[in-house]
Amino acid sequence: MSNTNLGEEIKDWIISILIAIVLAFFIRYFIVELYMVEGPSMRPTLVNGERLVVNKFIYRFKTPERGEILVFRYPRDPSRDFIKRVIAVAGDTIEIKDGRVFLNGQLLNEPYILERTRGSYPLVTVPEGHIYVMGDNRNNSEDSRFKDVGFVPLELIKGKAITVFWPLDHIKTLP
Repeated sequence: MSNTNLGEEIKDWIISILIAIVLAFFIRYFIVELYMVEGPSMRPTLVNGERLVVNKFIYRFKTPERGEILVFRYPRDPSRDFIKRVIAVAGDTIEIKDGRVFLNGQLLNEPYILERTRGSYPLVTVPEGHIYVMGDNRNNSEDSRFKDVGFVPLELIKGKAITVFWPLDHIKTLP
């Protein structure tokens, strides 16, 4: 092999590697990202250590909907990510009485929760540009009921959790 051919081959490899890096960067920051569930706040739907695919571009075209599971930056410390379920969107009213959640005055059917919610939460209206989120493990979840989370601004949302891909025996799509 001549030096010219070797030089061309090295150049081709470098270009291929650079293209792969740029594509990987683009996909990770704009299309999908992988996350690991940490903690018990979303049990039984999601458990500690599961790995998720999060769609990062969907909310560029639509706003979050009730029931969706999403990843957002923790309002008090944006370097941390939280994963919760959307319970209410802008304009909705939310109230918790006797351990039951009422959305717009109607008892919310929540077959996904681990156990009945302890405590109460006064009637509030979700402001424009925000959502109200809760973990499925209500009694072990830091969510919109707490001041440090509160109503989550839409600009803190990173994406919608769409699939559990690890461990292999837990593979499933999410609402």
